[in-house]
Amino acid sequence: MIGVDGIIVSEMAYGDTSKIINILTKEYGIIGIIAKGAKQLKSELRSATDKITYGKFNIIYKKDKLSTLVSVDVYDNFKQIRKDLIKISFASFLIDLSEQVYKQNQNEKILDLLLSALFKINENYDPLVITNIIELKYLDFLGVMPIIDACAVCGSNTHIVTINADKGGYICQNCHTSEFIVTDKTIKLIRMYYYVEISKITKMSVSEKTSKEINYFLDDYYSRYTGLYLKSKTFLKELNRL
Repeated sequence: MIGVDGIIVSEMAYGDTSKIINILTKEYGIIGIIAKGAKQLKSELRSATDKITYGKFNIIYKKDKLSTLVSVDVYDNFKQIRKDLIKISFASFLIDLSEQVYKQNQNEKILDLLLSALFKINENYDPLVITNIIELKYLDFLGVMPIIDACAVCGSNTHIVTINADKGGYICQNCHTSEFIVTDKTIKLIRMYYYVEISKITKMSVSEKTSKEINYFLDDYYSRYTGLYLKSKTFLKELNRL
């Protein structure tokens, strides 16, 4: 038996009383685990095998096969997130996105980034801002990072006036044609989003206008360059319209 730290990224019923869970870990990547009896009301594994549970999973490990869950030492089940529809929706999207990004780039930093984002959302930081920071950082792992240190068209690093997914990043005054002009704050914050260490954020103030501009750019960019389609993202967009 081994103990491995991880977070549950998905769960599904297995028979009448059991579950199969997938956990994202640093040491072993994504592990499929059968949790026998976890659906039973009196099972100690019932609440410890819900999606978005972070803990130490004590398992009988089988490489490339379903491992067996023995017990879970729960570190955090993100109670504040689970109480709020908006927060749980963003958290579910981040979980799904992290799983898909990890499948394309098995970088152990993905788990750290995911956890740091969930901790901040659980602490009541703006879930859209935190999610956008993660989305931007993940583009690096996907190999399609936008150009945010110079004009994507000519390479100039002066007189940047907007950012555009179709052009691949920043656009300077000379190369701008008909692209929508974003605020100066949006241009500055996108770079900050990329470089900021989420765990060290202590306060956050982003206007609704700036937040919408950044989110629109990232949605458009993901749609054009990543090939990822997540139902949880579609739900977030529908939720945002309400």
